[in-house]
Amino acid sequence: MSDFSEYENIDDDISSLEDDRNEAKFHEHNVITGADAGIESIAPDTPIYRLRLLYSQETFLAVYREDNLTPDSMVIVPTRYGRDLAQVIGSVRGKLPPVSEIAWIVRAAAPEDLEKSRSNNKLEADAFDICRKKIENHKLEMKLVLVHYLLEEPKILFFFTAENRVDFRELVKDLVSVFKMRIELRQIGVRDEARVVGGLGVCGRGYCCHCVSDKLKPVSIKMAKDQKLSLNSVKISGPCGRLLCCLFYEYGFYSEQQRNLPQEGMKINYENEYWKVIEVNPIACQIKLGSEDGRQTTVPACRFERVDNYWKIKN
Repeated sequence: MSDFSEYENIDDDISSLEDDRNEAKFHEHNVITGADAGIESIAPDTPIYRLRLLYSQETFLAVYREDNLTPDSMVIVPTRYGRDLAQVIGSVRGKLPPVSEIAWIVRAAAPEDLEKSRSNNKLEADAFDICRKKIENHKLEMKLVLVHYLLEEPKILFFFTAENRVDFRELVKDLVSVFKMRIELRQIGVRDEARVVGGLGVCGRGYCCHCVSDKLKPVSIKMAKDQKLSLNSVKISGPCGRLLCCLFYEYGFYSEQQRNLPQEGMKINYENEYWKVIEVNPIACQIKLGSEDGRQTTVPACRFERVDNYWKIKN
């Protein structure tokens, strides 16, 4: 493992930036897949679409019996909470994914479905204010993030974050007495909250979890180390307080480059003398070498080749 003592402002304990495996069920899809419904296989020519649940920003693949759905059109899909509305992002081509990763579309949304969704949006805003006041009255250590009315059944979902387990039984009773329908409270993690709420990252673009990713994936400190980043919590964590999602997306590139380039500390014969690799820059595709007498030189990465497990520099 590389020596990171050279980095400045290294936090004494940055383990808290990693995802808590016991915290949120962010690996779990809210939609019901074909495997959940007992479907074993899907015909190769079945149209496949990528959809988005608007309330959670979660995206997923789904099949439909007809190849006539257009981007931005709305459809009805089964979720773990009941049938709900989803937006079509576009069609998907290529290799068919496993049944366990594919949901199915019940039908295209009718005009009355869209009208009910718009009506629900107004009800959700009112329900959010009511629930937040109830939380304050019960003096519960929890933060309300999202309220969602299901489309096809009388049920309201309240999503919240909390540092510890919360006994919200009295709160549920209170909410049921107000709304006169089924109530479900779901605790989510801080990364789920960032995906739902959205915002701008330090790069000036929308959060990866809100705008880019299909599902949240755990990010580790090792990914930051392998990318030779400063282990400063301020620099490698996002507004959610967890490691930046982009560390995961870029990790594959760095891992591949490391396999295809010599490692720091290696000795390489260059101009009839041995030089030591002192820095590898996979972004600029350059490798810095140092000689025993203190000289340094930078060589393009394209000039390096591996022959019989030994690295050499092409003339």
